[in-house]
Amino acid sequence: LQNGHQLHDQQRERGQETGGLRGFPGAEEIAGLADPAFAMPARRRETVRTLARAVAAGELALDPGGDRQETTRRLLAIPGIGSWTAGYVAMRALGDPDVMLATDLAARRGAAALDLPDAPSTLDTHSHRWRPWRSYAVIRLWRAA
Repeated sequence: LQNGHQLHDQQRERGQETGGLRGFPGAEEIAGLADPAFAMPARRRETVRTLARAVAAGELALDPGGDRQETTRRLLAIPGIGSWTAGYVAMRALGDPDVMLATDLAARRGAAALDLPDAPSTLDTHSHRWRPWRSYAVIRLWRAA
């Protein structure tokens, strides 16, 4: 996530300024950036580019209310994107209220701080009682960490 914040800050500076506000560059622009624009390893850079190309081509929609299962399937098909990233995107971009990031280190630390199971498999099992609002539970766990 720290790398995501770093990329966000770097790319925000490339966005268009309108009325004193600076927008984030679009997927097409990100897909076309030269290598030095990405302060990250080559493999991660290609993952970001592949994702940006898919969004720019309309092959992947990251809009609230979109088809969560299809979007997750397409995200997981991109080399370098795993279940944590796909879940995080579903939670944040698609607005899915029921994502449990049981392998997330901060969520596990928060679970331990709240005397909840903190091993990924047991935390995931425990989280079923929070359905269909597990995304909100993850945010609570992060804050407790």
